[in-house]
Amino acid sequence: MIELKSAEEVDRMAVAGRFVGELLAELAGVAAVGVNLMDLEHHARRRIAQRGAESCYWDYAPSFGRGPFRHVLCLSVNDAVLHGLPHDYVLRDGDLLSIDMAVGVGGWVADAALSLVVGTPDPADLKLIEATEVALEAGIAAARPGGRLGDVSAAVGEVARAYGYGVNAEFGGHGIGRTMHEAPHVANSGRPHRGLRLEPGLAIAIEPWFCRSTDRIRFDDDGWTIRSADGSRTAHSEHTVAVTDAGPRVLTRRPAASLPAPSPGGLAAPA
Repeated sequence: MIELKSAEEVDRMAVAGRFVGELLAELAGVAAVGVNLMDLEHHARRRIAQRGAESCYWDYAPSFGRGPFRHVLCLSVNDAVLHGLPHDYVLRDGDLLSIDMAVGVGGWVADAALSLVVGTPDPADLKLIEATEVALEAGIAAARPGGRLGDVSAAVGEVARAYGYGVNAEFGGHGIGRTMHEAPHVANSGRPHRGLRLEPGLAIAIEPWFCRSTDRIRFDDDGWTIRSADGSRTAHSEHTVAVTDAGPRVLTRRPAASLPAPSPGGLAAPA
């Protein structure tokens, strides 16, 4: 069942969203060559506890995975793109890191993700990250009342193809509100003017993720970590967005100073 939120409830989701955005910005600042993934995990645990918030990941047990998830972050490095388990790994120069988190504050949830390169960036990695960010903004722009869910999915998929990347349909975005995963599913490719009508009060997580040279994935033996099937690099961006009468409202924006600058020579958003 799809639950439409009142304006007051969206405001309460925005409280969680602001915290998620701020913490992601902090983590992006902490991530550097020589930092252990578990340092990032424990930093997030401390901040969540200090805020009196709750991780949506801790004890999460979907149909995939092996046992409940016992971390507050998904940390995916290089060819890992989704659900990466924090572990004893020290970041190296040029690593591409994706950080994903979902937190509840006062009974309402927000979910967001970003990708970054630590140390010396490869231009191809910057292009890949940029593609997810441009696709995310395109999906957000399409999340307008009176439109269709297919408009959001089509906007994301069009950007992926414009940048030369394929789209995997197995995992995508989702509804969100009182819990992390609610209806509807938000695919990263679709047909415009099709699907669920977008109404004020609908809250969704839009999350483009792309692999550099494949649209196929594989799971690690841990049952959680998802990697590109061919070992190519990956990137992932996500925001929680509410459809309102005034248009899309992004609830998980990071502080402006933390937003990554466009990559040198990077592609502009497709028209």
